[in-house]
Amino acid sequence: MASPVVLITGCSSGIGSALCWAFQSKGYRVVATARQVEQLQKLQAAGMTVMTLDVNDPQAVKSVVSSVLATEGKIDVLVNNAGFGQFGPLMDISQDKLQRQFQTNVFAPLALVQQVAPSMKEQGSGLIINMGSISGLVTTPFAGAYCASKAALHSLSEAMRMELAPFNIQVVTIQPGAIASSFGSSAESSLDSVMHSTSWYADLETDIRARAQLSQSAATPSAQFAAALVTQVTQPNPPSVIRLGKKSLWLPWLKRILPDRLMAYLLSRKFGLTELS
Repeated sequence: MASPVVLITGCSSGIGSALCWAFQSKGYRVVATARQVEQLQKLQAAGMTVMTLDVNDPQAVKSVVSSVLATEGKIDVLVNNAGFGQFGPLMDISQDKLQRQFQTNVFAPLALVQQVAPSMKEQGSGLIINMGSISGLVTTPFAGAYCASKAALHSLSEAMRMELAPFNIQVVTIQPGAIASSFGSSAESSLDSVMHSTSWYADLETDIRARAQLSQSAATPSAQFAAALVTQVTQPNPPSVIRLGKKSLWLPWLKRILPDRLMAYLLSRKFGLTELS
């Protein structure tokens, strides 16, 4: 029997790269993609197929999927991992930045599923893995755009799960906690064009930058996360929702048991907003 094929987006570093190694260790033929294919040289040297893919380019998405199907003959697993975090006060985030956040984290994963699912339907099986976040469950100040995009992806995944089930296509939503990666650095960089001296929150810039880096505090190593994730999703009937990594369990639990006003107060205090009152 031919080895299963997995197509993974956003593989240049962090979780995406770790997932490539974890799937290969399980005997999968890995197709790793990223916007800058030169960042995938180590994966290519290890025998993985690497391809350039900007998930926000519809023609590129269609071309990559067609190419993989032509060369590999199938796609058994799609991992929608590519994404980014636009951080900052909502009062300071432009419509363009908000649209880009949703384009990458919400619209692009759906576009990939729409391209890959027909081949899965034809072969009678498939697995789609959407990388959400506990930030889609627990909204915090100064991360509203990112939290909203992940909450939207969770809802899309839930609908996909029901709609694709009749065709034996499984959908798993991953809700990671704090995972060591370059996410914090890129998240903080997203603030550079947002924070200005005229912002209502200029005095809280240190707190806002701390929120952007929060996912890297006491973070679970990406290789450890990926190994645990791949072990679960390669089961015959994987869980519909998987939460892994530091803070992935207790933060949603805290959100569930605390009164809304108390949770809001605690988060507001943590990120300096009570100082403005």
